[in-house]
Amino acid sequence: MGNICRSPTAEGIFRKLVSDAGRDAEFQVDSAGTIGYHTGSMADRRMRSTARERGYLLESRARRIEFADFDRFDLIVTMDDENFREVQEMNPDTGARVVRMCDYCEEHDETEVPDPYYGGEAGFHRVIDILEDACGNFLRQI
Repeated sequence: MGNICRSPTAEGIFRKLVSDAGRDAEFQVDSAGTIGYHTGSMADRRMRSTARERGYLLESRARRIEFADFDRFDLIVTMDDENFREVQEMNPDTGARVVRMCDYCEEHDETEVPDPYYGGEAGFHRVIDILEDACGNFLRQI
């Protein structure tokens, strides 16, 4: 939604996995939200802190998805069904494919990455658990 919790965390995790695998040159990684409320803001401080504890840096600034992203990226990965529908609806006739992050989970049964914004600390750790599972499998499959 606002690009301050789930998406920047997925970006940070995937960037680290790609770097650790020595595959930086193969990927252009970014994150964006479906609303622009937090445009220009860093990721939520609680999310950044939890990610840092787990070895990830969240350095991007929030932005809203743009039509140009559909030409810029081959895949656009969404965190939940609502965002999946919104992104698909705005998808111009391009080659970008829209997918759900949890479709790549093997260790977790979730169909959506839950938004931890209004919850406690455990929710932020849960998001990272899910994203580590999905991002690791995503990297192996592409």
